[in-house]
Amino acid sequence: MRILLLGGTWFLGKAIAEQAMARGWQVTTFNRGRSGQDVAGVEPVHGDRTVQADLRELAGHGPWDAVIDTSSSELAPRDVLLATTTLRGQARRWVHISTVSVYEGWPHQALTDASPLLECPPDADEAYGFTGEYGSPTKYGFQKAGGERAVTEAFGNSAVFLRPGVILGPGEYVGRLPWWLERVKRGGRFVAPAPAKQRIQPVDVRDVAQFALDQAASTTTGGYNVTHPEGTSFEEFVSGCLAATDSTATPVWVDPEVLKEHGVAQWTELPLWRTHAGVWAVDSSRAVAAGLNCRPIAATIRDTWRWWAADGRPVDHPRWAEHGIAPEKEAKLLVSL
Repeated sequence: MRILLLGGTWFLGKAIAEQAMARGWQVTTFNRGRSGQDVAGVEPVHGDRTVQADLRELAGHGPWDAVIDTSSSELAPRDVLLATTTLRGQARRWVHISTVSVYEGWPHQALTDASPLLECPPDADEAYGFTGEYGSPTKYGFQKAGGERAVTEAFGNSAVFLRPGVILGPGEYVGRLPWWLERVKRGGRFVAPAPAKQRIQPVDVRDVAQFALDQAASTTTGGYNVTHPEGTSFEEFVSGCLAATDSTATPVWVDPEVLKEHGVAQWTELPLWRTHAGVWAVDSSRAVAAGLNCRPIAATIRDTWRWWAADGRPVDHPRWAEHGIAPEKEAKLLVSL
């Protein structure tokens, strides 16, 4: 099996490259060479995927059995279209890493793979779309939906779309799980969002990587929601953080209305906490039937802490600074209870 991996040097892209090499596959990676390091054994090609001359040079390294695109999260649909149309003669199929944000109903409604998608032209620029007053839809969702259209435009029924929600695990660059681990390790009483039994569905980066490679080698088409099918409770998540860090810290479960009254920002100041009904109501049964296998959240937490405690550091990313409640704000909230 010979694949082209757009990206390939950090988090999901790196996990895919490592697992593909472990399978004995031939891997070409294409990235700008600015963040992370190429995985040993791959054929690295450096260039800008928004520049057609660079894509044409890349095409000369083909053909490939499949392309796996992990690097389009910040690109306009027209940039995705440039890559798909330039490379379509050099690949049998295209596996596109998308997001649950492409759905009209996310995060307010429960979702299946058949739920309606946002509408966005395949050649839209970065200005297309908008973010609604209550966070739905999002401009990001419009852009990613347009990216899916751009893939379909070039690859038709040879396209596969993986739509994960939150991805955690070693190498995470957003900072959600590392923040929780650091906060729990610091000890003392800490704020946790009630209800403790609230189910969440984060998925391990290594499980997404395995599923992406399986889809690259398959003949299936269409979209797959890639979320943990069983999920875990927030209480189990917090307990996993306590166990991994060997911490004696004490969670203080605070009702959502109290958190809102104190201006605690959902999704960022307490990562993974969001009150919209559809955030963690994403049906991944089609992916499970196609082979998605998700490890327990405790394993993800444990391995992430081992990576982090061993001085593991992700690539620099602006989203890292968004996450975590300030100690002063948390202390003030705890005193008020």
